[in-house]
Amino acid sequence: MKEVIERVLTWPRERQEDAVQMLLALEAREGELYHPDDDEWAAIEEGFAQARRREAVSADEVAALFKQRGS
Repeated sequence: MKEVIERVLTWPRERQEDAVQMLLALEAREGELYHPDDDEWAAIEEGFAQARRREAVSADEVAALFKQRGS
């Protein structure tokens, strides 16, 4: 966890703010247990692979994804 947080601190500010919002949303759902389906796990794994390759998406792309999913 600490290694990931250290890497997050090197991200552009907008991307860090997106990460904060995601963590706050998870914190707000504390106590709820969520089980991603196979497609969601695949997307999560791809996201981690992109982070390892230091590929970034813009804040606008993230916002569009959340809007598309109704979040």
